[in-house]
Parts: sequence; structure tokens; C-alpha cells
Amino acid sequence: MADPGMSVAPYWELTFDADGDPDGAERDRLLDEVTAHGVRDLIVFAHGWNNDRSTATALYRRFFAPIPALAPRARLGYVGVVWPSMRFCDEPIPDFPKSVVATEAEERPAPVLDKDTRHALLDTFPGRATVVDQIARMLEQRPAAELAEFGRLVRLLVEVLPGGPQPLFAADTLAEGVPQSEPVLFAEDTTALCEEFARALASAGQGAGTAEFALPDPWDGAKELLRQAAYYAMKRRAGTVGERGLGRVVGQLAGAAPGLRVHLVGHSFGGRLVSFALRGLPDGVRAVKSVTLLQGAFSHYAFAARLPHDPRAGGVLQGQENRIDGPLVCCHSRFDGALGTMYPLASRMADDDASLLGVDVGAVLGARWGAMGHDGVQAVPGTRSLDLAAALRGPLAAPGCVNVDAAAVVRRGGPPCGAHSDIVHPELARVVLAAGRIG
Repeated sequence: MADPGMSVAPYWELTFDADGDPDGAERDRLLDEVTAHGVRDLIVFAHGWNNDRSTATALYRRFFAPIPALAPRARLGYVGVVWPSMRFCDEPIPDFPKSVVATEAEERPAPVLDKDTRHALLDTFPGRATVVDQIARMLEQRPAAELAEFGRLVRLLVEVLPGGPQPLFAADTLAEGVPQSEPVLFAEDTTALCEEFARALASAGQGAGTAEFALPDPWDGAKELLRQAAYYAMKRRAGTVGERGLGRVVGQLAGAAPGLRVHLVGHSFGGRLVSFALRGLPDGVRAVKSVTLLQGAFSHYAFAARLPHDPRAGGVLQGQENRIDGPLVCCHSRFDGALGTMYPLASRMADDDASLLGVDVGAVLGARWGAMGHDGVQAVPGTRSLDLAAALRGPLAAPGCVNVDAAAVVRRGGPPCGAHSDIVHPELARVVLAAGRIG
């Protein structure tokens, strides 16, 4: 349990594999020790885009550090969830040392696959070494007339094959009576997709700086297609780990420690993970007292009963906020470039009701394709909206959804992700405490 480098105690780590199965020894230790330590409030944090345990632990160490002083009388315990996600290594993380790759990307942006990201892909998609090597070679050599083959390799890497069964838990919204078909992200013409990503990168200040009306070089967007395909797989995996893994463990905690108050926190796809954990709670379990989403990388309609643009469709998590014995708090920021530009573009590409061709990137940023972390929970009646200062003035413990505009602190970061990972702030730790009425 004890990590000599951790900023808080008692602290446990809880590791899940891609299928949502927990490390048995870690789970059993948590179940055995949480009562012995007299914990009343347990904060469970799930990371998002990440490459290794040490980076996840560093995030937890920094985020948790101010909490004991903010709630000195609370009987707190802490859990860091570790699950197999990945981050492209050219994406800098505010407050963390820049990798060599991220520094080189700032100095000389290039749509190639660096060594560290190759290793991350190999760890995330085991058994795909040959495919990763071929993708890396093509990104470096940019062979003419071979983008279709590049698209095939990307699909093979993330195991989304034309005509095959679709993976579970990938969709955030579903239409009644309409089967989920293969996302356009994997089925559409690869050249058109890469051209669209190249335009978006140029408009975000990264890439070749395509002129407004010039046809972009589709290879300038090829790496972004790979990035978004990998993130689609991570999005799918986050739902699986949340529903099949964390939700069940929270149910076991409720049985092992009656009266324990659990507070779920998730960043990026970790926000999707903890939200899907609500679906995995056993019937009758009311141990979850708050959920806080930090720049959640999933649809802002995920909790909606009906979508404004399609009355047949609703969010895949509709009604799940009612399983929280307290609030669902969604922190969002307009400075999140990953969720403000690339996420809605990729989400648009994952839809099956129209062609991608001719879509204007500015229009893509509209309400239909937004993410939780960009503009908050949408289309859920009774949702309250506060700025960060108002959220910090008082407890947020009433049930229901609360949007908190965190742009006052979540604002640092360069393209393509912007402020997506700028979450290590004492103000956000205070939001978690306010949501759970802790201390």
C-alpha cells in the first residue's frame, strides 16, 4: 500500500487490465485495509492519456498533495487507478518535465512516429510490432498513392475491421432502432480523412500551415489519424475498465466497509472510466457520493435522455447520474484544444449518418460534437452552471449535474492538445472536496 514517494496516506493503487480485470492482490489489500485505517472518505482517481505507472503516480502525487491541508479533520484515503491507456509522446504535459520528443516537436513539428511513441503503441497493442513498424515507415517516407494501405494498417492496429463486429462501449450516444455501424473514422476514404486532419492541424497552429483554400498534403494529417484511432481504442477500453472493473470493485468496497463514502475523479478518458463505473455498480449500492470529471474526453450528451438534434437518440449513460448519492461535477475549459478541435472532428468522423467530405472545421466545433471537458454536461434538465469562483464558495453536494467553468486555471498548453492536461491545481482539488462535502 505505502508508496514512500506519495504525498498522501493511506494510499493504494488499483491496476486493471484491458478487459477490466483488477490485480487481485491490490484489490484484496484495499478491501482488507480501508476499514483498518479508519477511512470515511475514499477519493478514487483515474488517469486519462498516459504511458506508464510512474507518470500516473506522479499525477496522483501532485493532485492529492494539497488535500490534507484543505481538509485536515477528514478521515481520508486515496486510490490511484492504473489502466492500460497511452499518450503520444510529442504532447507536453503542463507541470511535468518535457520529454525530449515533446521538445523536438515544439522546435520542429513533423508528422513522424518517434521512438517513444512507437514503444507506447507496442505496449498498448501487444502483438502488433510488424504493423507499428510499417506505420512508422510510411509516416517517415510518405509514399505516394499508399494512404489506403496506411488506413488499413491503422484499422488493423486498433482491431476495427470492415464488416466485423463492433467493439463494446465505444459509443457515447445511441439511436433507438439504429444499429451502430463502423465509424467513418475507419471506413471513409483515408485520403479525405487525412486532408481534414491536416486542415485542422494547420488552423491550430501546428503542421505545414496549409493555405486557406489550398488542398493540403494528406500525409500532414496521417499521424493525427493514427492518434485519433488509438484514442478511439482507449475510449472503448475506458468504458470496459469502468463498467466491468471499477464499478464492481466499488460494490465490493461497499460490502467490505459499510458507511464508506467513495468519491470518483477522472481526467480525460479517466472521466469516461469513472462514469461507466456507475453502470457497473451492483444494484442497491449507494456508496458513490460524488463524481468529478476533469476535462472529460467523451460526449457532452452522454448523460442525456434525448439529443436535441435526434429525438430517437440518447446518451449511453442516461440516468446514471442518479446512481450518485450526490453531484456529478464536470470541470471544463475553452482552452482545451484536444477537446475543442480534434475531439469533435474525430467524433464527427465516428458518426455514420453523413459523409465527412465538405465539413468545415469551424462548424464541427458546434454543439453536436462537443466533449464534456470543453463545454460541460448538455441536455440534462436541471444542470447547474458555475464559474470556478462560485463553485469554490460553497459545497456542491446536492444531487444532479453541475458544470464548472475551470478556464481560470485550466489554460496552459500548446497544440495539438492545448490545456487538456493542465489539471494539477489546488483549486480543482478544492472542487473535489466541495463535490463530496469533505471536510
